[in-house]
Amino acid sequence: MVNIMIKNCDIYKDFHKKYYKSNNISYKKKLKIFEGLWAEAVSLKVFPGEDPLEGIESDIKIARILNLGRKK
Repeated sequence: MVNIMIKNCDIYKDFHKKYYKSNNISYKKKLKIFEGLWAEAVSLKVFPGEDPLEGIESDIKIARILNLGRKK
């Protein structure tokens, strides 16, 4: 994971708005893309795992850290 710091939020917000306006995709198209990615992950045996609770401890730790950051 790459950590970056955005120094000029206005430039980022403008880019974000322009990007999503120019790349408008319908809900059906997004769903079709998601289903394709899901099917590929299943065929590669990435999803679903044998144990659905595998790694839950680390997920809970990450969620706690993120939620603590929100409260500040």
